[in-house]
Amino acid sequence: MLDRIEYASWTAKQVSALAKLRFQVADKGIASVLVELHNRRVLEAGLVVVGTLAYMTWLNEYGAMAAAARTQDLDLARRKTLKLAATIPFLSTIQATQLPFVSVPGMPSRTPSTPVKLPGAEGMRVDLLAPGPVLGEIVAVPELAWHAQAIPYYDYLLDAPKSSVMLAGGHCIPILLPDVSRMLWHKLYSSTHRAREPTRAEKDLVHAATLAAILVEQENSSLRQSFKDAPPKLRAAARARLPRLQALLAPHPQAQEEFSRLR
Repeated sequence: MLDRIEYASWTAKQVSALAKLRFQVADKGIASVLVELHNRRVLEAGLVVVGTLAYMTWLNEYGAMAAAARTQDLDLARRKTLKLAATIPFLSTIQATQLPFVSVPGMPSRTPSTPVKLPGAEGMRVDLLAPGPVLGEIVAVPELAWHAQAIPYYDYLLDAPKSSVMLAGGHCIPILLPDVSRMLWHKLYSSTHRAREPTRAEKDLVHAATLAAILVEQENSSLRQSFKDAPPKLRAAARARLPRLQALLAPHPQAQEEFSRLR
């Protein structure tokens, strides 16, 4: 036990040092939730971290510096039934953090809850997501005794996730991430479907452009094959965003050239 305490103290110091080197580190609340999920092997069973936290982790994987990507949301996604030996209730797992999480009532009131949240307008929110053709449709997740919200093309995004670790609080937590190229194309798709949320649409677009620049410049990747493998609607979204992408990628001529070939 003393060895474990010593190791935890050492890890916290390393995470703090990485934060000073401008690695992306999530806050302690997110760490608390992920640690509980890790200890109960829910992450190992196939739950994937998505959204801004996945983007932050990919920046760390590539050692890339970008504008700090802070978020109070933890988005978790499940493509298919999680490989759990028994039901592990989602709500009680989150509440085991000893933080005052409460379920957010569904709209309309008869709809099951899908997110949980800390009190206050800026309180941390945890969302459970799943593939589905209709945005916001409720999907049962019986192995977690909970429900998820459907997101179109998440079956594509969550296929073949990659193992990684997230820096959060003083922890380094094993997680699963969406494939980076699939995440790029899905971010572009999302940016075209947020007419009522222009700030989030722009954020998705910037994240996609940043990931593209990293892939092309660090791995000499061609975007053409992953573009061809993406569903038609995701390819259409990428084409619709080409003018804005070209502007964002002005400092990255290699990535600009890759996108120009997708016309």
